[in-house]
Amino acid sequence: MAVQKIDELRLQLIWNRLLSIVEEQAQTLMRTAFSTVVREAGDLSAGVFNNRGEMLAQAVTGTPGHVNAMAASVGKFLKVHPLSSLCEGDVLLTNDPWDGTGHLNDFTVVTPVHRHGECVALFAATSHIADVGGRGFGPDANDLFEEGIRIPIGYLFRGGVRDEVLMSIIKANVRDPVTAEGDLHSLTACNEHGCRALGEMMDDFGLTGLDQVGEHIIQTSRMAMEREIGSLPNGTFNHEMVIDGYREPVRLVAELTIEDAFISVDFDGSSAVSDAGINVPLPYTQAYASFGVRCVIGNEVPNNAGSLQTVRVTAPAGCILNAPPPSAVSARHAVGQMLPDVVLGCLAAVIPGRVPAEGASCIWNPVFLNTPGSSEAFVTNPIFNGGTGARASKDGLSTTAFPSGVRTTSTEINEATTPLVIWRKEYRTDSGGLGERRGGLGQVIEVGHRHGASFVVSKMFDRLNHPADGRFGGGPGAPGAVYLKDGEKLQGKGRDLVPAGAILVLETPGGGGMGDAKMRDGERVAADIRAGLVSEAAARAASGPQLDLKGD
Repeated sequence: MAVQKIDELRLQLIWNRLLSIVEEQAQTLMRTAFSTVVREAGDLSAGVFNNRGEMLAQAVTGTPGHVNAMAASVGKFLKVHPLSSLCEGDVLLTNDPWDGTGHLNDFTVVTPVHRHGECVALFAATSHIADVGGRGFGPDANDLFEEGIRIPIGYLFRGGVRDEVLMSIIKANVRDPVTAEGDLHSLTACNEHGCRALGEMMDDFGLTGLDQVGEHIIQTSRMAMEREIGSLPNGTFNHEMVIDGYREPVRLVAELTIEDAFISVDFDGSSAVSDAGINVPLPYTQAYASFGVRCVIGNEVPNNAGSLQTVRVTAPAGCILNAPPPSAVSARHAVGQMLPDVVLGCLAAVIPGRVPAEGASCIWNPVFLNTPGSSEAFVTNPIFNGGTGARASKDGLSTTAFPSGVRTTSTEINEATTPLVIWRKEYRTDSGGLGERRGGLGQVIEVGHRHGASFVVSKMFDRLNHPADGRFGGGPGAPGAVYLKDGEKLQGKGRDLVPAGAILVLETPGGGGMGDAKMRDGERVAADIRAGLVSEAAARAASGPQLDLKGD
């Protein structure tokens, strides 16, 4: 086959078209998903890959833990099922945490694109399925076998025909088989949409393949990242963070090295594997650590195989950030989503004017479900968020999902899909760390059963005992809290029964502040007080007696 030569302008137009195709792919997934956390919160990823399994483009909609781990997973699919063995109508899938995106609830589906009998590309998508059996989504399992059904890389569809044996096995092992089946079809549908859109694009541009386009995307992105990294001083920088863990605190230790055109991050010295389900498979560690780098270095460079090649992430085997199978990993996000803050702590010594303070980081995503034997069966996984850390020139964002990007699910959706009622949901006054720039606020959520019945909550929360630190003299964010409204305090992780008639209260953590609070403009302090974000007592305690509340 003759090699096509495409001019620079057309290459850029094709690249832009690919970006729009994968965004349409993600939107198709959201519109057709059965699981609320995908449909309403965007807990997903979508992307297109060349026929070597290298990611060319990703959808903006989605979460870095899915996107960057999925970027590494397609090559693993091709090792099991080489390109030459795949036919039109084939669809592959897995939820293996080490071949996919880190825990059993995430299913990754890969679909080859065939044109004129030849595979020219692959589409991949990942979404979080509400239930995969076992103990259910939570941190309480002692190994992977307790956490649910594990599907190795294999066929969901072969030549357009669904594997009915596989589907029957999946449906027999989950609490909500209709949702599981629907979500797998949703993943298949979004990839199929991508395949059709790619074919239309190739027709429009007269393309016979994507080799030159893919090489242009990867090389251009890699070179742009190399220039960004090359502008920084070489050196090695360290940072450590302690978080709540399950029964005991977890140490996350990072050493970041800048060497010419590459950045390496090593987590040697971090805590050992846990006997609970908070362990992190290496692909998820690599996903969030590399994202932490990309937040402040080359953040305008498109995320693909080329830009990802410039950041190398390692962790010693057997540590909590490189947990081997069959370690329990269901709540791997409770640790993994802290890694951008650890990496940013290293970079604060290199580019202090671009690095935010620590934030709540880990999403608060309880699983609510009926008590055993209840006549009203339900299971749902809503998303609540704390505050982000203050930025160098701006306050932190309140109740915002950083780094995950998973949106908060609306109260109306939570109440329409379950017998639960959200009695209260509002900002937590004084939860953002004070400073010249204030940290983002957390929120207070009160949840009860509509009919006064008991229900179960599975918790995967952090920063109850180790709140977000401020930076450069800024104050810490407020720690989170979980309790029953009658006063009984609950642990941040694990399963609890909310008794009949009781109200569960969640207080999400705030983000850390930036700089000395005495330097904050009085008008901004007064505005915070008027809005109920900061109490006057807290503002005066932090700023001192000289505080002038202008405009008060």
